[in-house]
Amino acid sequence: MAKLKFRPLHDRVVVRRIDAEAKTTGGIIIPDTAQEKPMEGEVVAAGPGARAEDGSIRPLDVKAGDRVLFGKWSGTEIKIDGEDLMIMKESDLLGIVDDKSHSKRKAA
Repeated sequence: MAKLKFRPLHDRVVVRRIDAEAKTTGGIIIPDTAQEKPMEGEVVAAGPGARAEDGSIRPLDVKAGDRVLFGKWSGTEIKIDGEDLMIMKESDLLGIVDDKSHSKRKAA
């Protein structure tokens, strides 16, 4: 992907949704109109951090490339360079998906 021409401020992050499977485990194909928007995404860019009361900057816990989960109604949808993205505060993120533990669960 080309370099993003947008830099989030403070404790905001830019997230790209990761599409959910269009087929159930039983093999039923779900039409686009019936699918819910995914609540998992990849952090594309992150701001420098939140400013504390003493003026220092507290760095964010997420960085570009992290896979994250967020609430169903979180963030603001935007379009940058023709790509649908979301901007949200770090506090709207529910957690980081750890790829190592995720792959171990699939193998088990």
